[in-house]
Amino acid sequence: MSAALPPSADTELGYAPPTVRQFSVFLNNKVGKLLELLRTFDEAPSTRLAAFSIVDSSDYAVVRMIFTNADAARHILRRSQYTFAETDVIIVELGEHQGLSATCLHLLGAELNIRFAYPILLRGEYPAVAICVDDNHLAGQILLRKRFRLLAEEDLAP
Repeated sequence: MSAALPPSADTELGYAPPTVRQFSVFLNNKVGKLLELLRTFDEAPSTRLAAFSIVDSSDYAVVRMIFTNADAARHILRRSQYTFAETDVIIVELGEHQGLSATCLHLLGAELNIRFAYPILLRGEYPAVAICVDDNHLAGQILLRKRFRLLAEEDLAP
């Protein structure tokens, strides 16, 4: 008798919603450091900046960044010797009748905490927002059931 394979997360919990890799880059809080970081990617044809947000303090800044090609961005950040962390976020397209307040309401209904959120720089018909929550899988499933469109990395390319 052969051993049964354990069920995958996709079949056990349903469809796995798409997530996108976000990079949190740590910078000294000095004039010109953000420009220096952004210029690192200006000549990179393999990836494009799709979103960014800055959290500032007196000594340092954290720049949250999403790219159209996470693997290429990771390579560039390492090559340029930046200190960074990675996390997965969900990207929610805010459709005609699916605004940000409705998104928050559905996540609140599941008692999911939104750790942070910021807009995505897309040229699509509708705006989109990157959201980091306690449980991306559950949040994605809830939003998909409520007919929100979740974007994957390939949806970020122009």
